[in-house]
Amino acid sequence: MTPDEAALFADVSPVGFILFKRNIAHPEQVKALTAGLREAVGWEAPVFIDQEGGRVDRMGPPHWRSWLPPLDQNAQVGPDRAARAMELRYRLIADDLRAVGIDGNCAPMGDIAHTKTHAVLRNRCYGETLEAVVKSARAVADGLLAGGVLPVLKHIPGHGRATMDSHLELPRVTASAEELRITDFAAFEALNDLPLGMSAHIVFEAFSEKAATVDPVMIALIREEIGFNGLLMTDDLSMEALDGSLPQRAQAARAAGCDVVLYCKGVFSELKALAEIAEDMNETGLARVDAALEARRTLDTIDRSAMEAEYEAVLRGQAGDG
Repeated sequence: MTPDEAALFADVSPVGFILFKRNIAHPEQVKALTAGLREAVGWEAPVFIDQEGGRVDRMGPPHWRSWLPPLDQNAQVGPDRAARAMELRYRLIADDLRAVGIDGNCAPMGDIAHTKTHAVLRNRCYGETLEAVVKSARAVADGLLAGGVLPVLKHIPGHGRATMDSHLELPRVTASAEELRITDFAAFEALNDLPLGMSAHIVFEAFSEKAATVDPVMIALIREEIGFNGLLMTDDLSMEALDGSLPQRAQAARAAGCDVVLYCKGVFSELKALAEIAEDMNETGLARVDAALEARRTLDTIDRSAMEAEYEAVLRGQAGDG
């Protein structure tokens, strides 16, 4: 962190921070960085990361273990053991994160894998059915929370039908409202009690012509129909699915009803541009922040070796769904 970044963070007082592979070198460096970020803002701000395991793995060898992509892991262990494997996996991930001062993970995924799901997402999903996804996603959240890490449910109201990469262009979903409600949206409704969520940069043509992140219609659907009342952050504003400048994207997302905007590139000039239009959160947003942070619990110590052994046994089919 540069002195200019520290000064900007102190002035803006962001809700939290997110780290990427470019920020990760070794455990002691990450611990120093997370401590420095919190020192800059003067409180125990949450520090997030995308540590799904598999392709989206910001912390990897040689300092941290590698993981199978979630969809591949669940296919390997089968439906009877998938949830237990996921709970153990993410409890171990939580242990890794808390050891270096990270207390938020952008997981679980509530997205259902479909036949034409874009490759950028497909093997990050937990299954191809509503039941499989909900069961594993709940286990992921339980594993993270047990380890003192805040789970961020993504990508509400569902990214699985996207056939384009929203990092590069705006996906459009043509499924009917009825079909979405009994599949993709239903997964998030079953997980609507989780403390934090992330919106999807996707157009659902049955409801609107705008990307959900910047659409009051879709944010209202997330709140009222899906019933999610946790802290709702955008997916990364840098993604090319959204139109306009970064400040315009941020203002559109806030106007639509997102509580927090997420910016991931870390370019200082862009950070400054966003800081110039940052505004105080309203009472509802602040209450959601408080409720989310209350979910950060003091982590229970684990026998790491024993849990690793159980995880490996489940992967090999030598342990049950217990």
